[in-house]
Amino acid sequence: MIIQINMDFNSDEALYIQLCNEIIRGIALEQIHEGDVLPSVRQLAEVIGINMHTVNKAYTVLKQEGFIKLDRRRGAIISLDVDKYQAIQELRENLNVVLTRALCKNVTREETHQLVDEIFDRYMPGAGGEDR
Repeated sequence: MIIQINMDFNSDEALYIQLCNEIIRGIALEQIHEGDVLPSVRQLAEVIGINMHTVNKAYTVLKQEGFIKLDRRRGAIISLDVDKYQAIQELRENLNVVLTRALCKNVTREETHQLVDEIFDRYMPGAGGEDR
């Protein structure tokens, strides 16, 4: 399977986190689907130009977060462990931090809603306007 991974080697964000985020983004954009097999740790490390341990750490985090399962024979497989309640709780925790930071910078409720709608529409085209 060929997936597009964009890494920013100048970013302060750890490479394994960037890799996790790129794979999750691929799932959200339906570039990667349930049951798809990701490249082996060695293959992906070689393609991206990063250490195998970095890819292994990303795969471990993705497994812990319920995005993939690891199979000894097939490797890393997209397997979404859907727990909506837990996902909402995690979203709440993450948004709490992000929103308090935004409030300190005088970002308004309207600006926040507009930004959330823009991001949501990027991943779910056509889903944003029907309910308003």
